[in-house]
Amino acid sequence: MTEEVQMYLEDTKEKMEAAVDHLENELVKIRAGKANPSMLNGVIVDYYGSMTALSQVANLSVPDPRTIAIQPWEKAMIGPIEKAIMNSNLGFNPDNNGEVIRINIPALTEERRNDLVKQSKSECEHAKVSIRNARRDTNVELKKLIKEGLSEDLEKDAEAEVQKFTDAFGKKIDDLFADKEKDIMTI
Repeated sequence: MTEEVQMYLEDTKEKMEAAVDHLENELVKIRAGKANPSMLNGVIVDYYGSMTALSQVANLSVPDPRTIAIQPWEKAMIGPIEKAIMNSNLGFNPDNNGEVIRINIPALTEERRNDLVKQSKSECEHAKVSIRNARRDTNVELKKLIKEGLSEDLEKDAEAEVQKFTDAFGKKIDDLFADKEKDIMTI
């Protein structure tokens, strides 16, 4: 294959990997009823005027399966951390005793579990759309290369390679969904 075709293939693979990475990050945010510090990954705290990740200003731990404990490195940060958690729209209600902030994770109802599975499925569908868009964009570029002198055999080989990427990443997304669904539905 020509260098230009190889470049398109590598670019396509990178785009597909980015879509799967983004999906993994989104699935982590969907809570499955068990406490996990990564549920708070998106929380940004106002640290003396600078917006900082929660993990950079406090120690996060899970003392039991239904509780996340947040131990700020500075006592003055308890208020801003609590405020950031409340403003994060994660549905958590932090409780602080002046030294440690605790977040109790309520047990999920069957209805809520089904909603979370639907939300996970939706995120997976968005990732699949991103992968298909990357495939389409690459195939359009390959068609343009034919007009510039690329042989049809090379173009067909490249399209087959792109389809292999699409199938592999589609399978990975399906596996991620199956794992997340199992995680959510496990009581």
